[in-house]
Amino acid sequence: MSAPSRPVLQPRVRLYESVRTAHLERARELQPASILYRVKRYDFEEAIAKDQQLVRVGLLSGALLILRSPVETLEINEPLMLSSLPATSLALLALELRRLAGRPRTTVVTYAIGNADPFAVQPHRARSRVRRRLERVIARAVFKRVDRAAFGTSAARETYENVLGEVDLKSSSLVIPALPSPAPGAAESDRIDGRVAFVGAFSERKGIRVLLEAWPHVVRLRPGASLTIIGKGVLEDNVLAVARLFPGITVEIDPDRQRISQALNEARVLVLPSQPSPTWREQVGLPIVEGLSHGLVVATTGETGLADWLSANRHAVVSDPKSSPELAVAIVQLLDADRSAADVLSSLPARDGRLAADDWMFSSTPTITDLVRVYT
Repeated sequence: MSAPSRPVLQPRVRLYESVRTAHLERARELQPASILYRVKRYDFEEAIAKDQQLVRVGLLSGALLILRSPVETLEINEPLMLSSLPATSLALLALELRRLAGRPRTTVVTYAIGNADPFAVQPHRARSRVRRRLERVIARAVFKRVDRAAFGTSAARETYENVLGEVDLKSSSLVIPALPSPAPGAAESDRIDGRVAFVGAFSERKGIRVLLEAWPHVVRLRPGASLTIIGKGVLEDNVLAVARLFPGITVEIDPDRQRISQALNEARVLVLPSQPSPTWREQVGLPIVEGLSHGLVVATTGETGLADWLSANRHAVVSDPKSSPELAVAIVQLLDADRSAADVLSSLPARDGRLAADDWMFSSTPTITDLVRVYT
């Protein structure tokens, strides 16, 4: 039996720690590129991957593939994503070996949305503390090698300046808000009065428990309100138990993307009450992005990197992420305001922020003027 042939990579390559359905959907609109990845996320749909070049690699096999391929631009996971540092470091070593062998220098780009310091919590064990210090050194070295960094939120850029502030990327970085463009037909879709939607993992950090605790207050203040909960996760039993107590709650476990889009087109408010955690913070919140693209007003917490933009654009950002009464009041106020989908959509850019960032990162001659033209 002959050995499997080595994949022929495109000049543009994306090296990801993990891939999920949303990544693949967006990749269809990004600059054409080969995608190297190590892990499939829980929501990965094989059907969406069929028309894209995805190559599953290990730590060494990914670096070796890059070493042997004519890569002109390499996108890496953001440097503060510590789980990806080993694969990223080996890939960058491969690029350095290519350069030493006389091959053209590869441009390295990254899209960063992390807005929490991963080094803020010090491990108790001495070995873990040593590893954490080493990770900081590696993260700084990786960031220094980046030629272009696009930040999805101002909070992300501030985090990088605070955590890896010794690296100066001001001349080759931009903040391009991670805002979506309007979804086709969203402005004309029929909305159900009083309908609220939650889309995401049934987990503590996504705030599903706080939402369940808030719902009795919502229906007391706004009789007739209804809630569609879509997702799956460890708190599924809790979600189903509360749903049995309230006729207005509908739970859909892991439906397909078409059904999620339909549910968002039916709702008026998207709620994602992300919770603080010592080791994690909501970077943007994919449900928030999807909700905005469908014209929903958003009720969330200050944990998301989009909090300032949401507050400035008449959405609701609660001050206490753990307060279910405050969340309930915010939801009711948004329902009572009855803001139209068209009004919400009018605040969004004509081009998706992630796509605009990709245009800039992968452009042969990136300029701010070009970015402004495609983003506004």
